[in-house]
Amino acid sequence: MITLLTGENSFEIERALSDIAFCFDGAAEKFDGETLSLAQLPDILMGISLFATRRLVIIRGLSQNKSIWPVFGDWIDRISDDINLVLVEPKPDKRTATYKTLAKKAVIKDFEPWTERDAMRAEKWVGDEAKKLGLSMDKKSIQTLVRRVGVDQWGLFNALEKLSLAGDASVETITDIIDANPSENVFNLFETAVRGDAKGVEKALRILKQTEDPYRLSALLFSQGFQLAAVANASKTDNVAKDFGIHPYVVSKLAPIAKMLGRGGAAKVINIFAEADDDMKISRAEPWLLIERALIKIANI
Repeated sequence: MITLLTGENSFEIERALSDIAFCFDGAAEKFDGETLSLAQLPDILMGISLFATRRLVIIRGLSQNKSIWPVFGDWIDRISDDINLVLVEPKPDKRTATYKTLAKKAVIKDFEPWTERDAMRAEKWVGDEAKKLGLSMDKKSIQTLVRRVGVDQWGLFNALEKLSLAGDASVETITDIIDANPSENVFNLFETAVRGDAKGVEKALRILKQTEDPYRLSALLFSQGFQLAAVANASKTDNVAKDFGIHPYVVSKLAPIAKMLGRGGAAKVINIFAEADDDMKISRAEPWLLIERALIKIANI
């Protein structure tokens, strides 16, 4: 049997590997595909172990091996029936002959990373994982954790383990011991600006400069601006969360800000961010200065 694990969701790939290894009665043989030579393939793919009737062979990154990958398709039919071969290829080139052969012969499991649109999926996953850890979490705690950590499964899993060790998953504990992700920090920064707190903006930026990349932060800020515009311009019949792919929690936080600014104010925010974006693209000034200037302008709307 051949299994091909693809996609850039490393958490789900590692969990799938763990599940495969758990179901196998014996020790898995693991290889770095990039360093293999053609001379090794017969023993790896056709050899029989003296100590076991079946073998589990895991090869990572074989597609990076320029001497083996182009001809690997020719080896597939030679693989012993006693071998369970698992290939781990996060980003295989689907145009290659080898991939096309694998598509016909292998079981392909694709694990794509989650995005902000998967926030509700992340909340369900957190709830399920919490139960496995014996951790009691209500809906508010789950939402708080996902908002604070984001949809990165490694981050969420590590946060759950941390809460499990603390023996408590209340909102207060989450806020106290789980670090906020950049998106949450950026939302707080944006909210500070739209509420007219210029001094708060300056203080928050001094802290963020120590850990954040200005270009990543500006991209998150601009995204907040467009989400605000979507909420501000939505009609009563619009489903903003569904139509624009914005998490309902984010909509609920942006709604009072949108109401306060109105459509005109939201338009001004967009124009300010658009101007800052243009200035950053042509390096008109140092990026942190451009971010601060834009936020101060918003604070003075």
